[in-house]
Amino acid sequence: MIKTDLLGGLTFAKMKTKGHHPWEAWECEQFETYHAVGTRARLAYELLLQASQSRCDVVRMGRQHVRNGQMSMRRQKTDVPFYVEVMEERLRFVARLLDGEAMTDVCRDFGVSRKTGYKIFDRYREHGLAALTDRSRRPVRYANQLPEQVEGLIVRLKAEKPHWGARKIRELLVRRLDGDVRVPAKSTIHAVLDRHGLVKRGGGPRHRARGTPLSAGTGPNDLWCADFKGEFKLGNGRYCYPLTVTDHASRFLLLCEALDSTREDPACAAFERLFRQRGLPLAIRSDNGVPFASPNALFNLSKLSVWWLRLGIAIERIKPGHPQQNGRHERMHLTLKKETTRPPGSNSLQQQERFEAFIREFNTERPHEALDMKCPVELYLASPRPYDGLPELNYPFHDREVLVTACGRLCLHRKRINISIVLAGQKLGVKEVDDGIWLASFMHYDLGYFDLEQKTLQPLDNPFGTRLSPMS
Repeated sequence: MIKTDLLGGLTFAKMKTKGHHPWEAWECEQFETYHAVGTRARLAYELLLQASQSRCDVVRMGRQHVRNGQMSMRRQKTDVPFYVEVMEERLRFVARLLDGEAMTDVCRDFGVSRKTGYKIFDRYREHGLAALTDRSRRPVRYANQLPEQVEGLIVRLKAEKPHWGARKIRELLVRRLDGDVRVPAKSTIHAVLDRHGLVKRGGGPRHRARGTPLSAGTGPNDLWCADFKGEFKLGNGRYCYPLTVTDHASRFLLLCEALDSTREDPACAAFERLFRQRGLPLAIRSDNGVPFASPNALFNLSKLSVWWLRLGIAIERIKPGHPQQNGRHERMHLTLKKETTRPPGSNSLQQQERFEAFIREFNTERPHEALDMKCPVELYLASPRPYDGLPELNYPFHDREVLVTACGRLCLHRKRINISIVLAGQKLGVKEVDDGIWLASFMHYDLGYFDLEQKTLQPLDNPFGTRLSPMS
């Protein structure tokens, strides 16, 4: 074995080179022509382009480096970590096929059908790594898409007539377009104008919750307060929604019912039992949440509040974000939470027993400082107004009475006018106040005006303030 370095002490000539030769477009095309998509060489080539890493790093890339949609490696020369976003599942799928595994075995491991597997692999062989990204779900074409020429004409007509709305612009289109061109509907024209920023939007919802005037409620049954205490989970994993009602003046806890939701039907049933037992109050105060109010309905009414109106109960609503306007009731909720929900009952029946025990103690044993240390039962008296069902509605000062259909409309002169679904089944009074202009009223409240052409109710600003002539 030779131990002497025969090349030691020799000086080598330094060669000047231009470094690596960057490929030009024709060289890339030549490589892509020679190495078809689906080959290992083409995969390495695609990785070089997509990952923007050096050759010594790309040749080491493999499935073992892919985690959670990222390829994590360290550069061989500098030992600096780098990350490349990849399509993890599809890349691993294609890599295993390129390693020679059978399509059936790979599809079974990934839990996809062979049809899907062949589609993924065929896309890769046709388009390379770009085919492994998520494709857009947008349809290739829309069956009823408005032609660009018609849309452009709508925008130009609006520019010519800036104060005209969709209805009049549609009439211009009817006059200018050929008979074989389909004229879009008014709603489509309005949508086009809105998309191009040519429609002035309103400042917000037409009927935002603002609260109502609040009464003092100085006597028993002058004012009841109703609310849902915050839901909590029972021992069996189900949620409990306690519906609570108190008398404002005496603090008497009238109801604490363990319900399974805030739906209107169980709430109506609970109030009906309460009315039969205690009679009717003059008014009920609540917040603006369901089921006491409906955020998108006419005047934020709900079926429950409409039912209260039919019974002659006035509606009071606190301002949104002002729970202190129902402070007495909220203070009761705090005590209720401490004494009945920590820990909660194992089921709704057990929780209801706790509520009943709390009602007895709260009304008959617990003194209240605001009541001069008296108990609520010492001040509360049952209401002199008994619950006898819904009274009949009559409109002697209107032209006719119309029943609101199940879909929230009233039918007049073979026209269907949209009112509100919360008034479904209720009888309204309508009166023609001008030529073709009708006034719609519910009980002694004026709801708004409508005409038979537009077929939509235009609500009044203050429906609970304007009263008609007294009704018997």
